[in-house]
Amino acid sequence: MIITKTPFRISFVGGGSDLPAFFEKQKGAVLSTSINKYMYISTHKYFEADKVRCKYSITETVNRIEDLKHPILRTVLSDFNLNGIEVSSIADIPGGTGMGSSSSFTVGLLHNLNTYIGNDVTKESLGSGACRIEIDLLGEPIGKQDQYAAAFGGLNVIEFNPDGSVDVTPVRISDEVRTELDQNLKLYYLGNQRSASAILAEQKKNTSAQDKFQALETMVALVYQLRDSIESGDLNQFGALLHENWILKQRLASGITTPQITNTYDAGLAAGALGGKLLGAGGGGFMLFYAPQEVHASLDGAMQSVGATPFEFNMETEGSKLIHIER
Repeated sequence: MIITKTPFRISFVGGGSDLPAFFEKQKGAVLSTSINKYMYISTHKYFEADKVRCKYSITETVNRIEDLKHPILRTVLSDFNLNGIEVSSIADIPGGTGMGSSSSFTVGLLHNLNTYIGNDVTKESLGSGACRIEIDLLGEPIGKQDQYAAAFGGLNVIEFNPDGSVDVTPVRISDEVRTELDQNLKLYYLGNQRSASAILAEQKKNTSAQDKFQALETMVALVYQLRDSIESGDLNQFGALLHENWILKQRLASGITTPQITNTYDAGLAAGALGGKLLGAGGGGFMLFYAPQEVHASLDGAMQSVGATPFEFNMETEGSKLIHIER
């Protein structure tokens, strides 16, 4: 049995510039961190050598890989041409909540199956391989940030170049600032799991509009300002930049925000948060705030009043990794 453990991610600024509609014209960039919530993938030989069994939210047992309903499992297992295998997944967080769960699944599956057949893989090959599966083969209207965040782990600036290459550069953060940032980031679950595809498809279409493109250009510039604020330890500026990015992001597509999301965000600012954003493409999921510890009780109360549930997490540094191999 082989088990991999692949983190989810939180994207702070720059989301949307990882779509080809933007970075093929001008370099995109995001600043994100992986967190200590994970996708676990396990594989082992299946009793019936001519069948494949996959367990996720449902269980599928098929004679032919092409009969699998799960698109990522079907595509990846076809790529590897593997029969007589059982694949299971367990996640700390449900899909559709803005933390890159699909890409964490794809990265973890690639990591696991490469190990299963005896291949060594780099973090770069896991990130690019997951992009190939999700974007090139499955045609999902998504960007490239989630795959690389899951593969590499840590707090990084991830840059998307017009030639299609991706650069991952760790942010230089002191232990003291990392602890303070971890303590001051507050996350709340709003509900409303959703697929990002429709919002991202609209965002992709809108990117050609001059005002949308300019908003993304400004968001990319914020990535480097945010990096500098972290490296200098100016975390109040971190909060202000999160707020500026969220204002810009709402211009990119109609489904990004809702009255509930706007009400939740405004309540957070009124309670003392310095800035925040909705995670993921929009429409629901998790709301992130940066708030000094002295206002946490007030913020928790404000979120309770709007029906948002607190969710504990910390940043992590390892990315996708093997946690069990038994031949």
